[in-house]
Amino acid sequence: MRYAPRVQAINPATGEPLAHYPEHDAATAARMLETAGEAFISWRRAPLAQRAVLLGRAAQLLRSGSAGFARTMTLEMGKPIAAAEAEVEKCAWVCEYFAEHAAEFLSPTPVSSDARRSFVRYDPLGVVLAVMPWNFPFWQLFRCAAPALMAGNVVALKHAANVPGSALAIEKVFREAGFPPGGFTTLLVPSPGVAALIRHPAVAAVSLTGSEAAGAAVAAEAGREIKKTVLELGGSDPFVVLADADPSRVAEQAVAARTINNGQSCIAAKRFIVEEPVAEAFEAAMVERMRALRLGDPLDRAVQLGPLARADLRDELHQQVRRSVRAGARLLAGGAVPEGPGFFYPATVLTRVVPGMPAFDEETFGPVAAIARARDAAHAVELANRSRFGLGASLWTGDPARGESLAAEIEAGAVFVNGIVKSDPRLPFGGIKRSGYGRELAREGIREFVNVKTVWVG
Repeated sequence: MRYAPRVQAINPATGEPLAHYPEHDAATAARMLETAGEAFISWRRAPLAQRAVLLGRAAQLLRSGSAGFARTMTLEMGKPIAAAEAEVEKCAWVCEYFAEHAAEFLSPTPVSSDARRSFVRYDPLGVVLAVMPWNFPFWQLFRCAAPALMAGNVVALKHAANVPGSALAIEKVFREAGFPPGGFTTLLVPSPGVAALIRHPAVAAVSLTGSEAAGAAVAAEAGREIKKTVLELGGSDPFVVLADADPSRVAEQAVAARTINNGQSCIAAKRFIVEEPVAEAFEAAMVERMRALRLGDPLDRAVQLGPLARADLRDELHQQVRRSVRAGARLLAGGAVPEGPGFFYPATVLTRVVPGMPAFDEETFGPVAAIARARDAAHAVELANRSRFGLGASLWTGDPARGESLAAEIEAGAVFVNGIVKSDPRLPFGGIKRSGYGRELAREGIREFVNVKTVWVG
């Protein structure tokens, strides 16, 4: 096999190179996909119980190797080490969840018709190409791969270029768990090579988590090939605080919701829409708590906020803050690029944010909280929906029944009342509008990459 040493991981806490990895050329990647296609022929016939045993082994390997996997993630993309460890545990959970529940989710569904017997089967499609981002290097992949593999598909991973160590570590987990050669494959190819991967005859479907631009490009290429896609794209999740909520208590949750993964999460709260009567108290509490966060080396367990993953991402975020301030937003905390090495950005709070400002209209991928004031609950819902995104939303109120009623009016794939938006293997995950389409996780997720096949017996 021919390789070109062009994949390089950089430590975002220092800006220094970590390691170089060999890149697969187009011919090598094509052969690897052919192997995956051959693996599918036998894997699709493997009994569900056998698939479950192997996925359970993967969970065990994740837990036993947690320290090393977490360190790799932290070094490659900068998440705090405790968060990286929690990510590994969540991956083990999703493996165990689908190993336990796949038989129920994939069981043929009887349907009454004019046949002597009719039912719906859920059969696998083939090779699922997973085009994954860097922000949750393990979780994003496992939440796609666990249900896809249990459904009888095989998976080929094209990971983000800045987390190659994580991508190869994941492949090793599946190999050591006993999955067949080609059952899970990591392809180290550059982003321009994705189109060729989609066109490969062995690839039956594509799952992408990433930016709007990446989603549009993948959907266009897959559309030309008539191949199924699931897209989980950007988000500008609203965090709605009603006047009957406790602003101090809710601000504590707001800080956690904004700064998870150093603020680099599609479902992190980004627009804080607060009713006027509690806005001033909420802002004061938010500023106090954001300023108290410790910024530094993510391997230090006392650190709460690590660096952004790349220098260009830090620069883009800073420009969004500056443009919002020039447009009339008020800077209450942060907003200045720290001196020294690494791609750090401080916890930042903007207020008086309105539609038309970058902090309101665009996805801000980092620890920047944009506070907008609402006249009343109806105005808060209106502001929440004034976005091209529709991934997640949270709503905080002293009256859960009222919150449940308002949740029906919010345009998002998930609404959490009095809770921080999160992904959970038991609940379907995905968005609407420019946040994408399709669902991952739960019953809905495992049925995305199957042939919903009608069987009619006369």
